[in-house]
Formats: sequence, structure tokens, C-alpha cells
Amino acid sequence: MTARSHTAHTLARCAFVLFAAFFVSTTPTLAAPLADAGEAIYQRGIAGSGEPVEAMHDGAVRMRGAEAACVNCHRRSGLGAREGNNLIPPITGEYLTHARTRDPNAGDAGDASDIPFIDGMRTARDPYTDATLARAIRDGVDPNGRQLGYLMPQFALNDADMAALIAYLKRLDHARAPGVADTTLHFATIITPDADPVKRRGMLAVLEQYFADKNATPLGATPALRSSRKMMFMVNRRWELHVWELHGPPSTWQAQLVEDMARQPVFAILSGLGGSNWAPVHDFCEAQRVPCLFPNVEVPVTSPGDFYSLYFSKGVLLEAELIAQRIVDEAHDPPGTPHHTATRVRQIYRKGDSGEAAAGALAAALKGKPFEVANVALAPGESVAHALRGVAAGEVLVLWLRPNDIEALRGSPPPPRVFVSGLMGGLDHAPLPERWRNVASLAYPVDLPDGRRVRVDYAFGWFAIRRIPVVDERVQVDTWLACGLLAETLSHLVDAFVRDYLVERVDDMLEHRVLTGFYPRLSLATGQHYASKGGYIVRFAQPDSSRVVADGPWTVPQSASPSPTAAPIAKLDTHLPLADSKAR
Repeated sequence: MTARSHTAHTLARCAFVLFAAFFVSTTPTLAAPLADAGEAIYQRGIAGSGEPVEAMHDGAVRMRGAEAACVNCHRRSGLGAREGNNLIPPITGEYLTHARTRDPNAGDAGDASDIPFIDGMRTARDPYTDATLARAIRDGVDPNGRQLGYLMPQFALNDADMAALIAYLKRLDHARAPGVADTTLHFATIITPDADPVKRRGMLAVLEQYFADKNATPLGATPALRSSRKMMFMVNRRWELHVWELHGPPSTWQAQLVEDMARQPVFAILSGLGGSNWAPVHDFCEAQRVPCLFPNVEVPVTSPGDFYSLYFSKGVLLEAELIAQRIVDEAHDPPGTPHHTATRVRQIYRKGDSGEAAAGALAAALKGKPFEVANVALAPGESVAHALRGVAAGEVLVLWLRPNDIEALRGSPPPPRVFVSGLMGGLDHAPLPERWRNVASLAYPVDLPDGRRVRVDYAFGWFAIRRIPVVDERVQVDTWLACGLLAETLSHLVDAFVRDYLVERVDDMLEHRVLTGFYPRLSLATGQHYASKGGYIVRFAQPDSSRVVADGPWTVPQSASPSPTAAPIAKLDTHLPLADSKAR
């Protein structure tokens, strides 16, 4: 493929955005659609027959299946996106069937004050009917007979598929979201019974102060609201925080959360704190379709089709991938090097703690490799020294332990090769005995201290001014960062309080975030739920020092990389112009 044809192909993927500004009708004229055919076309590019949807761009570039799906540019919500100066307009029924605004000088949004403001909304035009919409999709012609922009592909949809797609777009209309009142936005944070009480105190101190600061800020202080058109739509709502404390066994948590939501609906879950099991909370958020933004958990959860839960990091599961990759790499070292002969991996963790899931992830990552993996689960009261008995010289030892257990290593001699969970052990402050520091490496899924200093110092300054005690640096900085991302994203939502749209705009905002706390970079792409995807393997610079140095480059494990076959979703090249109808 030539550079030019590759560029055209890339442009074509987002071309569906162009006709979408003009369609959805008020008068049904086509055959009744199948129940889910419209969703299949929109989400996956699959026609009612089960065959891939086909489209042609500029008479030369063929689009097929997932790459022709509407969701690639218009997102799950149907409310479009913004990337740089490029605006992808909303394509839900309420925007596309809206009567033409009467003021020709009012801009694209006109005087459409009866619908939420969306960047790129176009109401200074005639609404589409089913018939003119079908012509636009198939032939690239607008209702007035004008040719749509050159990026507009022509889609080969039969009448039944066309009707199904139109019906689906009408169903995308959004009522006011739960937790949104005329003067208040309600949010919750969730704390599981096994959460660390020190971390709980630190997180709540940050959340409560941030909400107090936000409610004390007058409207107009946010730079994003300087636009007079946005100001017209904005209502300065208070933020109200609800703390949902769970109790009892995990099997009861979802029922408790359903009761909490019924008692006081919330727009989103912000931050939060879990112990070794966050799965019931994650599942609740997915089932209730409520955004869960960056909880403080060591074992996050994702499964196919998840959308509403976003995490800063994969936690100890990422650490397991980093360690597994390093073990495999060291096995390929030249003969005679210290770790070349290692063929056995011994993992030690406390039963029921986060290390149990991490050990399972590492064992899975080493499956099919020439290593025997032995897991040792410590029961309550069982000493680490007991688990270390019989460790052979050719073994790699992996410790998924808390500081108390790490300190207890002092009386035991270290084996030649040791890996330690940085998150569970305390990162730089892991209390490894001096003898162990000579041989141990830490999994380190955050930026190095020198690299993150400026980014975290801003948060520490905020804490100091407000006299918030710093009891857990990472949890409190992550909580502060989550609050800032929410505030920034809401300023761009203006009054379009749609849960799906909130998640989508958080995705968009992350890549442009300068203050990223403990992480060198944050970004989310198609199907991703972890904003920071890599980490280091580090070692202590000196046996008697807490300073760590990287033992290799920042690494993104292969399993954390975006799939090369994944369909792109609303990640536009900021240099690409968006064509529209030649005359509006």
C-alpha cells in the first residue's frame, strides 16, 4: 500500500462521521428492523445477515466489517468526540431530528437551548428524513442534493439494515442520567471491608477537601467555560460525595450497592478503595452502567465487553507480567551468567491477599515456558521463614508479601535471585533486609522517583496548603489525580450529563494530561481499561539506601499492548481535516 493510499484508508475510517451530522428521520418509510441488527451495524459493522458491512471511499478504498462500524468515530454514546480542532458531531435522534434553528448568525448550535450542548452539534440545518438519510449513506448526498465531503464513504446497506440502523440511532437518545439534579451532581466512592484503614483515611481526606474546594469555586473560573455559547448552557452544580462502605462477605456486596444506588442515585463512582477483591464492585458498575473512575485497587478487573470501569494501572497483575517477562529474558542470557540455569519459580503469598491473584497471573504468563512454578500460600500465623525452607540455588523466588512479612526475612539467607512486589511491599520503602537488597529486584509499575518528582510535588503542595496529612503517597496522589480528571472532563461535558459520554471524554482527556502523578504517561484506546501500561524492574542502589534505580528500560508487557487487529475507535489524527457538506 502506498503512503497516499494508506492515508486515504485512515481517513476513510472516520469518514462515517461526516454523514452522521445529517441523519435520522421523523417519518419511518423503511421495513421494520430486526431487534438487534442496528446495534450490530453500529457497534461491530455486521449486517443483519451476519455478513460484514461494506463501504467504499472515494471509489477506491474499501471498508469492511469492524473498520466500517459507526462506533469507530461516533463512540458508544453516539455523542461524538473532539480530537484537537476536529469535532465529530453527535448522531443521536434528538440532535439529528432537531428543527432547524432560525438565527442564521447563531452558529452550528443555533438557539437549540432545549437539548444539551455538545461541541460539534449542528442544528442550523434541516433535519433528515429516513429517505434522505438513506440517500446520504448510500450516495453521499445531503437532503438538499449537495455532495457530502470527500471523506464520506458510500455504504452498501439494504432497506432492512438501513431501517435497523436508523431505529438504533433513535434509541441512542439519552434521558437525564441518575444522580444529576438541577443544582447538584451526586458521586459516590466505595470502600470494601478489607481496605487498609490508613489508606482509607488518606483517600477520604483528599476527596472531601477536593469536593469542598470545588463547591467553593465560582462559575467562570474554569478556562473551558470562557466560550459564551458554553456559558449559556452551563449550570454551576454542586458536587456531593456519598461514601458507600461495604460490610460482610463479598457475595453480599452487589446487593448492598444496589440498595445504596436506589437510596441515592449517583452519576459516577469516583476513586474508591479495595483490598484483595474488587470484582463484585466492578461487576456492579458494569451491570448498572455507572462509570467507576480510577479506584485504588491492587487487583483490578476486566472482561470482554467491559466499558464503565477505568483504572490507572493493572496493579499486581502488571507486576506479574513484568516479572514473568524478566524471568524469561534472563533464561536466555549467555551460559555462565547468574540466572541462566534457573528452571524453577517459587512464589510465596498470603492466602486471600492480592498476591494470590498475582501469583496466578505470573503462572499463567509462564505457561508453556521451560519453568516449573511452585506456589506457597501462607496460612494466617504461618511464618515466611517456613516457606523459604528448601529453596534451591537454581530457583527464582517471587515474593508477594506485605511489609511485615518482608521485615521477617531478616533472619533468613536470600537465594541468588529474588523478585518482590513493589506495590504490596511499599515501593521505595519496602523494608528489605540489607542482605536481600543485594540480590532482590522490585516490580515497579510507576515512574522512577526522579521522573515523577515534579508531577507529584504539585499534589503534595496541594496537600500541604490544605493541611492534609500524607499517610500513603500513591493512594492520595492517585485520588487527587482522579478528582482533577473528573473536574476537567465535566467542564467539557457542559450540560451533557450522559454516563457513556463521561467515560468517552475521560478517555480523550487522558492523553493531553500534563500532571500524571506517579505515571509517566496516561492513555486509553479501544478496549483498554488501564491508563498506564508499563513499569520497571528496579533494584536498590545501595544495601543501606532506599534509593532505587532502573534495572532496564520502561517496559510494556506484550499482553498490555493494544491488539494490532483491534478496530480503531475515535482516536483521530489531529492533522486530519474533517470534511462536511460543501455548503451548510
